[in-house]
Amino acid sequence: MDPIILKSIATLGIIGGGAAVILFFVAKKFKVEEDPRIGEVTELLPNANCGGCGFPGCTGFATALVEGADKGDISGLNCPPGGNDTMKAVGAYLKLEVKESAPTTAVIRCNGTKAKAPSKMDYDGPEKCSIAHSLFSGENGCAYGCLGLGDCVAACDYDAIYMDEETGLPVVIPDKCTSCGACVRACPRDIIEIRLRGRKDRRVWVACKNEEKGGVAMKNCKAACIGCGKCYQVCPEKVRAITIKDNLAYIDFNKCIGCGLCIPVCPTNAILATFEPVKPKPKPVSPPKKEVKKEIENKEEVK
Repeated sequence: MDPIILKSIATLGIIGGGAAVILFFVAKKFKVEEDPRIGEVTELLPNANCGGCGFPGCTGFATALVEGADKGDISGLNCPPGGNDTMKAVGAYLKLEVKESAPTTAVIRCNGTKAKAPSKMDYDGPEKCSIAHSLFSGENGCAYGCLGLGDCVAACDYDAIYMDEETGLPVVIPDKCTSCGACVRACPRDIIEIRLRGRKDRRVWVACKNEEKGGVAMKNCKAACIGCGKCYQVCPEKVRAITIKDNLAYIDFNKCIGCGLCIPVCPTNAILATFEPVKPKPKPVSPPKKEVKKEIENKEEVK
């Protein structure tokens, strides 16, 4: 073999061997010992790596839980897909008491169906909401409403959301929804919100995100909120769950008691609920003035 080749091989071998020795000592010097509890807590989690907890994957959440346990408090941490059962198991392992959190689910804050917000144009492009959102306001002209291309459906790992062909809107299946928030992050129009499921599964929400003035909003969608304030007026004073801002009503799910008084007064039916509201009792009709006068005269004759 050529001496030059042999020297090259020997030189590379020496360099490689020296680098390996250096890396070995560096690894020993800067070795980070992982807390074994992190791996064990990770095994207790669903390992969906959905990010619903606010951390980068289940390992990141497990690390936060262990660090919180060292401080004696993990009350601010929650695993939406795992729910209360998972958090109880984690709490038992870490020897900490975990309070049950109220169940939540995703809701669609848009009621611009094909009938109420008919198409004014045809979109001929990639079937992705994220792309369509960057190109135009939408086939129905509403820059705030659902684009109907199903990014939220593709993002859901639990088959908890599907597109309704008749309405053109996504539909959430609460019993399957884990509130992981994947659909929320996938929607470029920000029309999906995680809300409390409510007592006896009673939920009320404004299915609109349009901040334009009433007349302008109604041109594109007949179900748009016009910010008239009628819902605010009927909301009980002790509750005050409704606010009006930027021509748009919003119902605070932390305050709402599910009375349903706001639903029938909405002129555009922009307020949706999971239950049928109680119809208001008709006001008693006062008799005509002539009959009242005659009744008074009859009473005076009797006297």
